[in-house]
Amino acid sequence: MSRVGKQPVTLPDSVSVAIDRSSVTVSGPKGELTQNFNPDLTIRQENGSLLVERPTDLRHHRALHGLTRALLSNMVLGVTEGFRKTLQIQGVGYQAVLQGKNLQLRLGHSHEVLVEPPENVSFDVPKDSRGTIIHVDGIDKQVVGQVAADIRGWRPPEPYKGKGVRYLGEYVRRKAGKAGKR
Repeated sequence: MSRVGKQPVTLPDSVSVAIDRSSVTVSGPKGELTQNFNPDLTIRQENGSLLVERPTDLRHHRALHGLTRALLSNMVLGVTEGFRKTLQIQGVGYQAVLQGKNLQLRLGHSHEVLVEPPENVSFDVPKDSRGTIIHVDGIDKQVVGQVAADIRGWRPPEPYKGKGVRYLGEYVRRKAGKAGKR
């Protein structure tokens, strides 16, 4: 049995769930998320929680059992608390600036990169960070992670000087430069 799939997803009072066959809509104080799931699995609401049941013990159903429960849990968590990814910029002259809701990045390219946030995603650049910290906030965990990865992809951290965009707390393995002549 799936240890993750067997656990119920508890629903806070501020969250409402609508189940329509294989489609589940979760509404909360921060917004609304809808996701389609495999129709083989049964999703039902009972006693203030969501339960996921699988029809057989086939490998495919066992894999979907835990995945479905985890996605439902992330939906509930997203509409109540939201998700945040924090990026850190390192390098001389590298910085981020908010222009309205868009994010302008100066990353050593010949041009400045303008990143527009998708729906339900917002950017924040704290003033005390001098443009070196970026917060990506949203209600959909997958979208927040993808937007943060796209920003990091504009200038990934390089191993010699460590310059670039990295996740906060990410360890970048450094390499030694060229050996000097003897």
